[in-house]
Amino acid sequence: MPKNLSDPYLRVWVKSPENPLMAPNAQNQINSSSFRDPTTAWLGPDRQWRVIIGSKINSLGKAILFKSKDFVKWVQSSRSLHSVNGTGMWECPDFYPVSTVSHRGLDTSAVGSKLKHVLKTSLDDKKYEHYTIGTYDLAKDIYVPDQGSVDSDLGLRYDYGKFYASKTFFDSEKNRRVLWGWINESSSVAADIKKGWSGVQAVPRKIWLAQSGKQLVQWPVQEIEKLRAKQVILVSKLLKGGSVLEISGVTAVQADVDISFGITELEKAEVLEPKWTNPQDLCSQKGASVRGSLGPFGLLVLSSKDLKEHTAIFFRIFKGKDKYVVLMCSDQSRSSLDQSNDMTTYGTFVDVDPVHQKLSLRSLIDHSIVESFGGGGKGCITARVYPTLAIDDQAYLYAFNNGTEAVIVEKLNAWSMKKARIN
Repeated sequence: MPKNLSDPYLRVWVKSPENPLMAPNAQNQINSSSFRDPTTAWLGPDRQWRVIIGSKINSLGKAILFKSKDFVKWVQSSRSLHSVNGTGMWECPDFYPVSTVSHRGLDTSAVGSKLKHVLKTSLDDKKYEHYTIGTYDLAKDIYVPDQGSVDSDLGLRYDYGKFYASKTFFDSEKNRRVLWGWINESSSVAADIKKGWSGVQAVPRKIWLAQSGKQLVQWPVQEIEKLRAKQVILVSKLLKGGSVLEISGVTAVQADVDISFGITELEKAEVLEPKWTNPQDLCSQKGASVRGSLGPFGLLVLSSKDLKEHTAIFFRIFKGKDKYVVLMCSDQSRSSLDQSNDMTTYGTFVDVDPVHQKLSLRSLIDHSIVESFGGGGKGCITARVYPTLAIDDQAYLYAFNNGTEAVIVEKLNAWSMKKARIN
């Protein structure tokens, strides 16, 4: 408990004599290693506070629900808020409401007809996260995912790259929900030990429900724009097939790049084969060096002058059965000459209609980190890379098109970024 409630930083804490307030026991059949990470508490209509704990029984991942009237005595509910067989240990669960009518965030205890609930879990077995959108049944204290919201490790993710152990909070000052996440390492254990540190926090992101109601959208918080310095603007640049365009004038090792592409000949898109259902596998199969019709096109970041090292973030457009399909990839296969690094290629399908919408890509680049947001934040991929050549003033930035058909850079804004300031 905080020793001094008047201290705005709550710097001194005292252990409660009531400890442990919540614990694994014979009733819940949970051992201590599978009982962790309480969520933000929310207040129910019965004036009792609720918290969920991440857990598992064998391969059954579950969110154990506890209730309290005073934050001291906690009683386990007779049933879990939610559970899914075959998902293993649930770490860092998060449960919160999202508005169905606006981008404004909601207090964690909010209820009503114009909202949905999100349940996110970090899957210990897979080391990535998954979330569903659904309904919180107040009477039964259970969560029910919407029909079509895939409730397994094959479902939706906040981020399809290096992003784990995330947590949101409601910012009442600006009426937004903010997402924090952990970017872990891609280097070897020996390299981590030599560095003396491991893992960093991602840039905080505002998060809200897409207009479709079927997924969440994320965007870097507005405050990051205060770090912008020198700006470069390009408008209406034709990128012919096989071309590379250097974006000079910004510090390529520490930059904020926002680019949008126009497509004029969609009918020339490759046909999407029915077996291509896994976007990460498809991105690995069709990396930045594999030419297609419409794509790959996008950005080469943290690149050496000779392109021997680069991280490619790009789109490909396919012709599906009844619509065009947009694939977003983050290809780390050439990110470093140091082959001891993890250089996995990541990918996701992005819910964007290229017939009526421009394809937008924003990447935040910070030495070893590339956080990319496709389709206005509908697809997010974080990369952790360790170039040996493309470092400091030897790093370069390019727009590229390795498809056979031309694309248009409708607009590009790139900023050099200053170092972060901590108040």
